[in-house]
Amino acid sequence: MNKLLASISYIFHPLLMPLLGVVFYFSKTPRFVPEPVIKAKLFSIVILTIVLPILLYVLLKTLKKVKSLHLQTTEERRLPLLINCAIILLIVNRVFPLGEIPELYFFFLGILISTITCLALALIQFKASIHMIGAAGFFMFAVAVGIHFKININGSLALMFIILGAIASSRLHLKAHSPLELIMGFFVGLLPQLIILNYWM
Repeated sequence: MNKLLASISYIFHPLLMPLLGVVFYFSKTPRFVPEPVIKAKLFSIVILTIVLPILLYVLLKTLKKVKSLHLQTTEERRLPLLINCAIILLIVNRVFPLGEIPELYFFFLGILISTITCLALALIQFKASIHMIGAAGFFMFAVAVGIHFKININGSLALMFIILGAIASSRLHLKAHSPLELIMGFFVGLLPQLIILNYWM
C-alpha cells in the first residue's frame, strides 16, 4: 500500500495534466480537426510541458536550486513556477492562439492563472499542492467540455473523482502537504477554469 500511494504522486504528476487535458479535448470534441494538426499540437505540448521542464529541472538540480522533483519547499518552487509561467505564455501565444482552438487557449490561460497564483502563494511562504492544482484544473476543464459539447462523460468524471481522492491520499500519506494545502491547491486549480468559462462557453 505504501508503494502504491507513493507511486500515485509520480503517475499523476502535475507535468502530465496539460497533456491529459489536450488529449481529452481532441478525443471528445465533435469538431473536425485534421489529424496532422492534432499530432503537431500534441508533439508541441509534450516538448513544452514535459520534456523542457524535465531538462530545466535537471539543470536547476545541477545548480542546486532544487532538491527534488516534488519541490518540497516554497523557496524551491519559485524559480520553476516562474519558468513555467513563461512556458505557458509561449503555449497560449504560439501553440493554441485564441483564434485557432479557443477551448484549449482558455484551458491554458486558466493554467497560467493557477500557476501565477501558486507562485504568489509561494512568495508568502504558503505551499499549495501543485498535484491538486493540476488535477483539479483538468477535472474542471473536462466538466466544461462535456457541458459545452453536450456529451456524456459521466464515466470519465467518476474516474477523475477517484484519481483526485487518490492524489490527495497520496500527498497526505507522504506528508508532503497538510489538508489545508491540498484544499487550497484544489481551488487554485479549479476556480480559474471555472471563472473563464464565460469567455468560451
